[in-house]
Amino acid sequence: QQLQQLLFSMAALVVILLCFGVPVSASWLLVIPALILQFTFNAGVAMIMARWGAKTPDIAQLMPFILRTWMYVSGVMWSIEKLTKNDHLPHIVTVLLQTNPAAVYIDLMRFALIDSFHAKQLPPHVWPIAIGWALLAGVGGFIYFWKAEETYGRG
Repeated sequence: QQLQQLLFSMAALVVILLCFGVPVSASWLLVIPALILQFTFNAGVAMIMARWGAKTPDIAQLMPFILRTWMYVSGVMWSIEKLTKNDHLPHIVTVLLQTNPAAVYIDLMRFALIDSFHAKQLPPHVWPIAIGWALLAGVGGFIYFWKAEETYGRG
């Protein structure tokens, strides 16, 4: 059902892009590996949260606040690039903002689909970081979930 929703959303996005005059380009094919990496990351995080939720069911009440905060620091509402160009931020904050998995996957989709973002402008660290987050969350989440599988459903 979620895959079907994603496909409908992507079809609507293509229609919107075409209506705004964004030409079809080969960079649109980069959506496929970007979505695969994001899916792997999401699945890994879901497995981590499932294990936490099995032990602490009330964590579900906290998730909307965590996700909203994560959205605000991911560059959906403002440009991380513009914010990090200034020297007023500590270096660690700049690194955390630039390596935030949500920001990385958003950048991959922007540079794949939006004509005003060119591949030459994509920071060179984005693809390796996206792959790293996908592997870390996907493999790590699977192992973390699997290690406690015998305790699930036992109350």
